[in-house]
Amino acid sequence: MITMEDIIREGHPTLREVAKEVTLPPSDEDKETLSQMIQYVKNSQDPEISEKYGLRPGIGLAAPQINVSKRMIAIHVVDEKGNQHSYALFNPKIVSHSIEKSYLTSGEGCLSVDRAIPGFVPRYARIRVKATSLEGKIIDIRLRGLLSIVFQHEIDHLNGVMFYDHINEDHPFQEPENAVPVER
Repeated sequence: MITMEDIIREGHPTLREVAKEVTLPPSDEDKETLSQMIQYVKNSQDPEISEKYGLRPGIGLAAPQINVSKRMIAIHVVDEKGNQHSYALFNPKIVSHSIEKSYLTSGEGCLSVDRAIPGFVPRYARIRVKATSLEGKIIDIRLRGLLSIVFQHEIDHLNGVMFYDHINEDHPFQEPENAVPVER
């Protein structure tokens, strides 16, 4: 079981590396790692389990955050309409995106960052992602709103990018141009 002790924090060099593609079909070890990642995200949202094991609640986790420099992400989140979405993916890739931007009005946080970093993080309003699921299916999904933002945050981790790299240092709360605010 992944716990907070397994999650590396900002400053660790793995968080700034470009993660390697996972060879498909994935090895049993890669499948087990990804299974544990999605389980962490689910466990972290369960009040009893998160309290028992001291888990910080999260809605996404990328393999580099557990010091595995491979292109794997796990996402478990309820969207703006109250629908639950759960993804455990190998080699996710943004294949297209909108010109229009969006941002979380509450700002973004990260399990690898132990401090609040205020500011708006500009993201694409809509993205299309291709990936391979834990079950080996090729998926091609179109995302918008919160789900689009979460995917971009996790895929950034695979490219050695932290969410605060996107914040305008001089004007952290300047609304990104041509952007739709997303509430969480």
